[in-house]
Amino acid sequence: MQLDFDNKKSIRGAIGEELAELGKTNPNIVVLDADLSGSTKTSTFAKAFPERFFNVGIAEQDLITTALGLSLTGKIPFCATFAVFATGRAYDQIRNSVCYQKANVKIIGAHGGITVGEDGASHQALEDVALMRCIPNMTVISPADYEQAKQAVKFASEYDGPVYIRSSRIDVPCIYDNDYKFSINKAVTLKKGTDVSIFATGDILSEVLKAYEILKEHSINAEIINIPVIKPLDCGTIINSVKKTNCAIVVENHSVIGGLGSAVAECLSENYPSKLLRIGVNDTFGQSGTPNELLKYYKLDANSIADRIIELVK
Repeated sequence: MQLDFDNKKSIRGAIGEELAELGKTNPNIVVLDADLSGSTKTSTFAKAFPERFFNVGIAEQDLITTALGLSLTGKIPFCATFAVFATGRAYDQIRNSVCYQKANVKIIGAHGGITVGEDGASHQALEDVALMRCIPNMTVISPADYEQAKQAVKFASEYDGPVYIRSSRIDVPCIYDNDYKFSINKAVTLKKGTDVSIFATGDILSEVLKAYEILKEHSINAEIINIPVIKPLDCGTIINSVKKTNCAIVVENHSVIGGLGSAVAECLSENYPSKLLRIGVNDTFGQSGTPNELLKYYKLDANSIADRIIELVK
C-alpha cells in the first residue's frame, strides 16, 4: 500500500455525503442535529432533504429522545453533535432509553479527540469511546478515513440496533480506495510484520502509518492493524498478530483509560497475555492549540509514536 499523505479528505464530510446519498433510496432515513450541522456536515443531508432534517437546538438530551421516538415509528434516525456532548450530556438517554430497548438509533459523535484543536478541553472528547463501549447493545465504530467512514454509515443504516460512530474534525489522508469492504467483524491488516503489532483506530491511523516508515529505518518490522470497530472487537486478529510478535502497541486519539487500549488489554489478558504499550492521552484533559501542536504535545505525532516504540523494542 502506497499512501499519499497529501491526499486528504474529511471524515465528517464523508458522513454527511453518505447520509445524503442513502437518503435518495431510503425514505426512512432521517437526520437530527443539535444546532451544529455546519460542523458535523449533516447540513449536506439537510439541503437535500429539508423535510427529513430536524434541528433540535442546543438540547442534546432532546436530540436522543426525539431520535428514539422516530425510531419507534419505523424511521432510521441519525443524530449528530460533538462527541463530548452526545456521550456526556445525553448519556442517560442513550443508556436507559436507546440501548436498554435496543432501539434503532444511530449517533454521530463529531470532533472526537484532541484534534478538535483550538476549541480546547471542553470540546475535546477523550472519554466517549469508553462511555459508549460499556453500554450493552451499543456498537462502536471509529473510522480512519473518508472511504471507511462512508461505508460505516451505510452499514449503520442497514444494521438494526444502536450504533455510535466517532468522527474527527481534521482532514486525514485517504487510506482506503473503492475496493475496501467494511466489516463489522474484521479488523484490517495494512502492513505485515514480525517485530511489533500496532493497533490503531480513527484519525490517528495516518500518524501510525508515518511512524511505520520511521520504524523501518530503525530495522523494526511492524505489523499495522486498523481496528475500525471497537465493539464488537475482532479479538481473533489481535491474538493472531501478537502470537507472531509477542508485543502489542495500541495508538488512539482518546484517553488510555477505557478506549481501544483497554479493549485490547482485556482481550489479551484473557486469551494471550503479552507485553502491551498503550499510547494515547494519559488521564488528563486536552487544551487549546492547533491539532499539530497538540499531537506533538501529547506525543501522538508520528515521530513521538516511533520514539516510544523504538525505546520499547530496545
